[in-house]
Amino acid sequence: MRAVVQRVRSASVSVGEERIAGIGRGLVVMLGVGANDQAVDSERVARKLVELRVFEDERGRLQRTLADIGGAILAVPQFTLYGDIRRGRRPDFTHAAPPERGRALFDAFCGSIRAAGVQLETGRFGAHMRVELEADGPVTIVATSDGWPEGEI
Repeated sequence: MRAVVQRVRSASVSVGEERIAGIGRGLVVMLGVGANDQAVDSERVARKLVELRVFEDERGRLQRTLADIGGAILAVPQFTLYGDIRRGRRPDFTHAAPPERGRALFDAFCGSIRAAGVQLETGRFGAHMRVELEADGPVTIVATSDGWPEGEI
């Protein structure tokens, strides 16, 4: 799995003219599912993001988690994170999971976030979405489950 994680003051997702999701302070997670990803990858990435200390404490250090600040996650399915641009000028998406597998693992990721007690809003899988966000920092992290040792969470 690949995730681009942005710390935000607020964010929303719209499909057409309809706003379908929105959060206040928290994280926007653009999540791509790879062809070789497994359910354990969903759990690992979810747990890592829930426990990620990217919010400032009273001394300005990145010491606080989503739970510490009462924050939320806006998860947006993003197969284009697996776009390979090494050849040609058009991205090759063959390393992205097929839609049905991608949806299942995106849903598993979301289930893990909810099980951790974090407020979660989501984009719409397979839809053309407009994502609006007010970056906070900006703090942007790129996370991947590729190459994680077995058993590490």
